[in-house]
Amino acid sequence: MAPALILLAFLLSLGAQAEEIIGGREARPHSRPYMAFIESEDIDGNRSCCSGFLIRYNFVLTAAHCRGRSVTVTLGAHNITAQEQTQQIIRVTRAIPHPDYNPKEDSNDIMLLKLERRARRTRAVRLIKLPTHNVHVTTGDVCHVAGWGSKSFKSFSITDLLQEAELVIAKDEECKKCFRHYSNTTQICAGDPKKEQLAFKGDSGGPLVCDNRALGVVSYAKSKKISPVVFTKVAHFLPWINRNTNLS
Repeated sequence: MAPALILLAFLLSLGAQAEEIIGGREARPHSRPYMAFIESEDIDGNRSCCSGFLIRYNFVLTAAHCRGRSVTVTLGAHNITAQEQTQQIIRVTRAIPHPDYNPKEDSNDIMLLKLERRARRTRAVRLIKLPTHNVHVTTGDVCHVAGWGSKSFKSFSITDLLQEAELVIAKDEECKKCFRHYSNTTQICAGDPKKEQLAFKGDSGGPLVCDNRALGVVSYAKSKKISPVVFTKVAHFLPWINRNTNLS
């Protein structure tokens, strides 16, 4: 197989479960200053992680299935196991999953996290722009994803260093064949089912970045099977995002 960038997505059920980047490359440190590393703990004390992205200096956007009882966000990180001077670690005071989130159908898989305090704008911590209502992707467009997920099928541990990969927008028909509840109104399909382009454990909630805007939120794909990846379409949820961030 050619050394192309590979994104592998693995559908996991409830809780802060997520995707991974396999076959990608290490991102240039702090070249994606909007990235957020999210750690959560459930009622039994089990810890898990997701990705997210900074859309206001007091709000991170992520996937609704990344919810947890106690959530902490790390901004400005490249190596999440190091005590980097660029890092800002902030507790989440309120998680706002979309009210119509349906875990059985993986629909409306989007959530806002309100931070305990506003993040400081630095070289390593910046906002990413959201799309406008008239911004759309078309089949063949090349976008990017990033995260700290595992780099191997054989490993369930996250990687220390931020990884990134390219992903090509696929035909909606491909996702409709693979996923019964796929909707091109609220979701984006990306990845070639004929290639090893998926996602696994550690990156759910991260952004699909096209032309420097976050157009999608990593949601799900087939379990242990090559398939396109489904992203929640940010543009569809702009009224909900604006309403909830402006109220806080």
